[in-house]
Amino acid sequence: METEKKPELLSLTPDELRASLVSLGEPAYRATQLFTQLHRGLSPDEMTNIGKATKELLQKNFSYHLPGIERKLVSKLDGTVKYLFSLADGACVESVVMKYEHGNTICISSQVGCRMGCKFCASTIGGKIRDLTAGELLGQVIAAARDTGERIGGIVLMGIGEPLDNYDNVLKFLHLVNEPDGICIGYRHISLSTCGLVDKIKKLQAEDLPITLSISLHAPDDETRNEIMPINRRYGVSELLDACRDYFRATGRRISFEYTLIAGKNDSVSQAEKLASVLNSHLRSKTETMPIHVNLIPVNEVKESGFTSADRKSVAAFAKTLESRGIRATVRRKLGADINASCGQLRKSVLEEKKA
Repeated sequence: METEKKPELLSLTPDELRASLVSLGEPAYRATQLFTQLHRGLSPDEMTNIGKATKELLQKNFSYHLPGIERKLVSKLDGTVKYLFSLADGACVESVVMKYEHGNTICISSQVGCRMGCKFCASTIGGKIRDLTAGELLGQVIAAARDTGERIGGIVLMGIGEPLDNYDNVLKFLHLVNEPDGICIGYRHISLSTCGLVDKIKKLQAEDLPITLSISLHAPDDETRNEIMPINRRYGVSELLDACRDYFRATGRRISFEYTLIAGKNDSVSQAEKLASVLNSHLRSKTETMPIHVNLIPVNEVKESGFTSADRKSVAAFAKTLESRGIRATVRRKLGADINASCGQLRKSVLEEKKA
């Protein structure tokens, strides 16, 4: 018979933790004590404000595991720190801490692997293994902050996995990380990236959270997008952009569009013109002007894809074309270039090492 799985301490909200502890005979105030210390990176055994009996009770009735550092790379160029974290079951995910003038931001994973199948992405090689729990999402932030000794003030859900394909756990994580007695990172400092699950975008819209939504678009038309992003066969470009327009109308939050530039595939001036046309036609009208920002990303070259990055001249021409059509375009600064900080590649290389 399979044993009942213990509740995961890092996945519990303050109310859930309080109710569980009270049911076990602990005072209600214990929940705040534990919640705050857990979110600071202390295990129950390391806490000095609870007694031995409480520690034993926690060990008997709950599970606790902070992601362990399987591999750590630090960029000599800009201080970017890339982690390969190991989870309780031995699965590994990646997180990247990026240092900016305004503070530190962490890019975290939402799944072990990914089933979206985007042709240019290393994260999807091997498919999806499983979803991460809310506690495992949170644990990446806590473990990185504990290791660096620095506060993390921003979060990007753009690591391994499709966040909206793990909707319930991601939503719970967003609430957990915003808790005043915990890490307390404001929603406006959190960005969530999706390849375009329209049904989940509509669901997220109803939550009315002031996070930033990023759309991994990568092509201006269905023909091109079908080739590199299988999700487009389910939700085409027009349907996706209509959902984005509705999201902006309901929330007032600007949406950012990610566009990976692949040489000979989607990087021509004519495709830039087509992209500008489709964005303007779906998102703007005589009575409504939605701010549009396109983040251009030279593709990270993965040998399995066979894709190569657009050259500087093509990138500059693409950006200039968008700007001429009233669309703000920026080229993403590549952080951690000397440590291969792009998502999925460290996990992939370590898995290959283990197979060898």
